[in-house]
Amino acid sequence: MLTGTKTVQQTKIDVETELVSDIVHKRIGLLGGTFNPPHLGHLIMAEQVCTQLGLDRVDFMPDFIPPHVDEKTAIEAKHRVAMVKLAVEGNPNFGVELAEINRGGKSYSYDTLVALKRAHPENQYYFIIGADMVAYLPKWYRISDLAKLVQFVGVKRPGVKVHSNYPILWVDTPTIDLSSTLIRHKITKHHSIRYLVPETVCTYIEEHKLYGKK
Repeated sequence: MLTGTKTVQQTKIDVETELVSDIVHKRIGLLGGTFNPPHLGHLIMAEQVCTQLGLDRVDFMPDFIPPHVDEKTAIEAKHRVAMVKLAVEGNPNFGVELAEINRGGKSYSYDTLVALKRAHPENQYYFIIGADMVAYLPKWYRISDLAKLVQFVGVKRPGVKVHSNYPILWVDTPTIDLSSTLIRHKITKHHSIRYLVPETVCTYIEEHKLYGKK
């Protein structure tokens, strides 16, 4: 009986070991933001980080409500998600993560990473932020706990110091002075946004008359 028990236990261990070995471990970049709208600067940043760090992919992660002290307004999440999906289509290095959209409420990165790590414990996550955002990390919700869950990746920018009390992987990317705010401003002024956003995003904005587009 003892031998039989050992055999059953050993079989269980062998099966569990085999199942664990079958899990695909991936290195996933996360590029969070409101994406109001997504633009070529986002795509260039994500592509450079993905290829330079050898990540399996970078997931664009639209927030539901950004947790900024100076609250920002954005168009409906459904439009921002649709534009992100259009922006990343055709690039095997890119994906879309809807954890914050599906959860609703203010999008705290700590809550998001806890949920992602629980759902995908095999993944190693790399949180991509611009160099200008690094200085604000001490103000992030539960930043010390968040830093234990994710590797921060800082994208260098001219004139911005590359220093932080938190571990940061720094990446050089082409510098493009482009922002969603600038694009929205151009739309309200009836200026062209061609070559600033993907053509599919430009078409979507026109078809749905977003940001005052006529």
